[in-house]
Amino acid sequence: MINVTKFIYSPGEHETEKASNSYLMSLIALIVGLSLPIINLIATLIFYLGNRKGTYFVRWHCTQALLSQLSMLFINSFGFWWTISIIFTDETISNKYISYIIAALIFNLSEFIATIYTAIQTRKGIHVEWWFYGNLTNLICSSKS
Repeated sequence: MINVTKFIYSPGEHETEKASNSYLMSLIALIVGLSLPIINLIATLIFYLGNRKGTYFVRWHCTQALLSQLSMLFINSFGFWWTISIIFTDETISNKYISYIIAALIFNLSEFIATIYTAIQTRKGIHVEWWFYGNLTNLICSSKS
C-alpha cells in the first residue's frame, strides 16, 4: 500500500515540515469535524491552495493528501447519508448497510494509520508514495511548475 522511494533531491527542513503538515491537516480536521465528511476535504484543500506554488516536494505531498481526502469524502458521505436515511425514514438496518459501514471503517482506519506514518516519514525527508494515490499524484503534479 505504501512505497518509500528516494526523491529527486534532498528536501530542506521547511519543505519537510510543510509536506508533513499536509497530512496532519486532515487528521486535525478529522478530530474537529468528525461527523461531517466534507470538513477534512475543505481543510486539506485550503492547505493545498496555500502551498500549490511551493517546492515540488511540498506540492507533491499536498496533492497526494488532497487526493486521498477526496476519495474519503465519497466513502464517508455515502455512509453518512445512508445512516441519516435509516434514522429519519422507515428504512431498516440491513446486512448491506452493516457490510458497508464495516468496510468504510476499515478503509478509514487504514487511511488514518497511513496518514500518520506518512506524516512522520515525510517530516524526516523520506518520500512516501501511496498505492494508487502516488501514481495519480505523479500524473497530476509536475516538477517543472
